[in-house]
Amino acid sequence: MPVSPDYVKKLGNLLLERYPEAFTEDFKQNKESVEKLTNVDSKNVRNRIAGYVSRKKRRGENSPNQ
Repeated sequence: MPVSPDYVKKLGNLLLERYPEAFTEDFKQNKESVEKLTNVDSKNVRNRIAGYVSRKKRRGENSPNQ
């Protein structure tokens, strides 16, 4: 599995830290949350961030330091 770029990890962790209640294990809901909470124009980057956040939630990694 490819490693996520640093900007995806940094923004994903920042969003989880600031808005933990806005994200769940569901990719589609996280995709909408990322779109509302950021100004990311790229669909590809938005989906990468949403996928990263979804994986962290599924694994129970809510803290950005994990």
